[in-house]
Amino acid sequence: MKFILTTHNVTLTKAIEDHILTRIDKLEHLDRWAIDARVTLEHDHARSPERQFNCSMRLGFRGPDLFATDSEADLYAAIDKVTKKIEQQIRKRHSKNKAQKHKVASRKKLARQEADL
Repeated sequence: MKFILTTHNVTLTKAIEDHILTRIDKLEHLDRWAIDARVTLEHDHARSPERQFNCSMRLGFRGPDLFATDSEADLYAAIDKVTKKIEQQIRKRHSKNKAQKHKVASRKKLARQEADL
């Protein structure tokens, strides 16, 4: 998976980069079809202290991309919340695909049963 990390008014340290990479590895484990991950970290001094750090993440897939953003007082908390939001979106997407396949398979089974009668 391609990884793009951009920062704005944030000093990028090895610890921050490692934290983001571990979170993205967890997301990649959930859905291996992700093409790229774009993470943007921002620090806005003008905002209130409890919403200073902003993290946004976009996971590129074939079809619609997944996007989430969050603002927190702590940068690591913002990263964790964004990955949790993306994880929920991946699970929802997976459940919808699974339900669609189940619906098609049950229709085919019903058609075969009716044809046997």
